[in-house]
Amino acid sequence: MLRAKTVQCPYCWEQIEIMVDPTLEEQDYIEDCSVCCSPIHFKILLDEYGHPQVQALSENEDY
Repeated sequence: MLRAKTVQCPYCWEQIEIMVDPTLEEQDYIEDCSVCCSPIHFKILLDEYGHPQVQALSENEDY
């Protein structure tokens, strides 16, 4: 079951909603912002309680 998560776009600073699969312990992918269409690098890790922790990074940000 997918879980909705709200994050801030690192380009336009708008709040966007993404869907996260809480059954995957680690996720790393690029998806375009639904507002400004810039490519966001998402890094998602589950914490010890199974809650997804999302990082939304621009192309030139290191993590």
